[in-house]
Amino acid sequence: MSAVSAPPRAAAPEEAIAELRALLGDRLSTSGAVREHHGKDESYHPVVPPDAVAFALSTEEVSAIVKVCAKHKVPVIPFGTGTSLEGGVAALHGGVTIDVSGMREILRVSPEDLDVTVQAGVTRKQLNEHLRDTGLFFPIDPGADASLGGMTATRASGTNAVRYGTMRENVLGLTVVLADGRIIKTGGRARKSAAGYDLTRLFVGSEGTLGVITEVTLRLYGIPEAMSAAVCPFETVQGAVDTVIQTIQAGIPVARVEFLDDVQMDAINRHSKMNMAVRPTLFFEFHGTTAGVKEQAEMVGAIARENGGTDFDWATRPEDRNKLWAARHDAYYAALALRPGSKGWPTDVCVPISRLADAIIETKADIAASHLISPVVGHVGDGNFHLVFLVDPDKPEDMAEAQRLNDRLVERALAMGGTCTGEHGIGYGKMAFLEQEAGDALFAMAAVKKALDPDNIMNPGKVVRV
Repeated sequence: MSAVSAPPRAAAPEEAIAELRALLGDRLSTSGAVREHHGKDESYHPVVPPDAVAFALSTEEVSAIVKVCAKHKVPVIPFGTGTSLEGGVAALHGGVTIDVSGMREILRVSPEDLDVTVQAGVTRKQLNEHLRDTGLFFPIDPGADASLGGMTATRASGTNAVRYGTMRENVLGLTVVLADGRIIKTGGRARKSAAGYDLTRLFVGSEGTLGVITEVTLRLYGIPEAMSAAVCPFETVQGAVDTVIQTIQAGIPVARVEFLDDVQMDAINRHSKMNMAVRPTLFFEFHGTTAGVKEQAEMVGAIARENGGTDFDWATRPEDRNKLWAARHDAYYAALALRPGSKGWPTDVCVPISRLADAIIETKADIAASHLISPVVGHVGDGNFHLVFLVDPDKPEDMAEAQRLNDRLVERALAMGGTCTGEHGIGYGKMAFLEQEAGDALFAMAAVKKALDPDNIMNPGKVVRV
């Protein structure tokens, strides 16, 4: 299966740019450096810059920008922090990127109701810093300090998903600017509703192809009384994954469980100046009462020993836990350092947890037979794992081999009843795989896209072909 190529760019939309400059002044940029920055995410995909970048500060301003673009049929590409991984911010048809990073206001916090409403440019770290004195936190933590609007648009996940779910479970309501500039609100603060179509879930994961998310209402959680993290190396991949499966099946409410293979552990040791065993390894975190955390840890420790795990290396002090999870979140950059000067081709799949060991073992066999280096990490509590192929984009043999390995990875996951992406999204890098996975359901997706965006101006060339 070949990569999706970018379509020809449209001519520069001079009339729309002139109107937007009158509207925004110096917050409308056509600078080459600014456009280049907004035409690329953190993946291997090439830079495809927009014709202009509009820096919005409010929902009303986003609406005004979109109305101008709609009038001239100019593409609109939403942009938060640019940390996506499948080319989601590339301006494949030119157009105007709307940068919402200046929309950083936390609009409302309701501690009694455990919810919060934020503008789309607020980042997860900014929100949790704001919540620090309330006794509450927001648990979804993709590796980057992504914007909450972008996390919603890509249906982001992270290391806490095994206990707290993904953005799908934690977004209560949205404010969205549609393709004609209209502003709608979806969902609400009630914990359940039977009123009409679930439009909130429609926009969660839509990757900017149906509208621009400008405000998000989120579920919050109480900070646990006790937290403990632990590292446990294993003799085999099978033993590590079997430990995860048996932990989940036993109903132990582990908060985090991450798998890192031997290659990734070596990279982390070098990058983060740590000294952990270079073996297949699980990172755990337990949340709850002091007694509850102790009980969870003892139960998981017994399961791990039965599967060839060694004793847990504990991190109970906040600074030690933070160092451990910072090392996990920096895994991508640690991997890049294994081949200096390389670029990362990140990818992910998700399979039923019963097939996880098979999927990882077969994938590692493919990598072992290849000339490419590719560490494996995973949010294995929900069957999701990631690879990053270290490539030189100027070497066709590297790119062809990464494509071959990625094709095999995804086809294996689909054959096991899984999905082509558990977390990274489709963008334009995995459109062909979505077509294979969704089958006739793709017709329904395209119908929704055409109904809400008849002129195909919202992030065109992504997710579904129109």
